[in-house]
Amino acid sequence: MNNHENPSNSAKETAQADNKNLMAIAQYLKDGQFGHKKSIPPLEQWHPKHCGAMDLKVKANGEWWHEGQLIKRQALINLFSTVLWKEADKFYLKTPVEQIEIEVEDEPLFVNQVDEIQIEGQRYIQFTTTTDDIVVVDATHRIFMREFAGELRPYVQVRFGLNALIQRATFMHLVQMGELTENEQGQAQLSLKSGNLHLQLDS
Repeated sequence: MNNHENPSNSAKETAQADNKNLMAIAQYLKDGQFGHKKSIPPLEQWHPKHCGAMDLKVKANGEWWHEGQLIKRQALINLFSTVLWKEADKFYLKTPVEQIEIEVEDEPLFVNQVDEIQIEGQRYIQFTTTTDDIVVVDATHRIFMREFAGELRPYVQVRFGLNALIQRATFMHLVQMGELTENEQGQAQLSLKSGNLHLQLDS
């Protein structure tokens, strides 16, 4: 008996299972036509069993990696982003029949566009993510600052406890929409208004 064969076989079987799970989720989403950029399944209504973890990682820079390989197909990333779920500070891909844990370094969503829109005569801030989520800033979708890896970063609340990192170039455009002042400690403070919501962000 070769003792070196078992770990290798086990790793191979795990990789095959991960690939099968990932493709099964992709096929389910396509069959259910949940891949449309504005179509988010009713994840809060689903209560599947936990089915372990797969080797899928969303890095802090926005890259998605599976089995050590960079996922380059944006359409596939967009598809999987629709079933992202957060529970007890862990991240999952969730369908009606299974909930599989994945690794997320910071947050799984990323804002790359900001616009000013008019709704019933009021001006709102609207974000678009790299996965085609549309987020209008309001009382349940607030902008906030949080530290990651020693750096203060801006985020916006999206859905189901998920947040999106506002990427640097987009944040610069956001700054231009607001007013920069100083707080009592002499730190820069950004004041923003979206509808009736007033926000102050310390940097």
